[in-house]
Amino acid sequence: MEIKVLTAPGLGSSGPLHWQSLWEQSIPGTQRIEQRSWDHPVCADWVAAIEAAVAKAGPQVVVAAHSLACIAMAHWAQQTRLHITGALLVAPADAERPGFPPEATGFAPIPLQKLPFRSIVVASTDDEYCTITRASFFASQWDSRFVNAGAKGHINAVSNLGEWLEGQRLLKELVQNWPTL
Repeated sequence: MEIKVLTAPGLGSSGPLHWQSLWEQSIPGTQRIEQRSWDHPVCADWVAAIEAAVAKAGPQVVVAAHSLACIAMAHWAQQTRLHITGALLVAPADAERPGFPPEATGFAPIPLQKLPFRSIVVASTDDEYCTITRASFFASQWDSRFVNAGAKGHINAVSNLGEWLEGQRLLKELVQNWPTL
């Protein structure tokens, strides 16, 4: 099967009711980027796992990242020579905020350079891990399209989104490489 989408979960991974897990089951060609440690993440290790997964999947892949994996994607983008079609960066976790989990190391400072691929940053107005203003700032710095999803918490399983159809529409824009971005 040709891989078209790689999911990149955040801290703790994505459980069975998370939209990423549901996409992996329902969208053909979707696979998870596995990490050595979901609970004590080291940025360099996460970047290496992204690099290996993208190398295996090829340049036509889109990465659907959530939370801390969005920050890992920004780090990966500054180091890689590989190409991807695009990235859906959902609910980026602000690794520079007070109270950021100490078990996650190496994610700060957050790279603010333009990403070398199409990207969409989706954020919520009531995300406890990143303010909407900060997420909008990341999108601006990364040259990403910004989507305000409204009050959806951390846009995870607790948000009760099911297969998150709005996110699937955004993903399809990237997979199809639509020029509407």
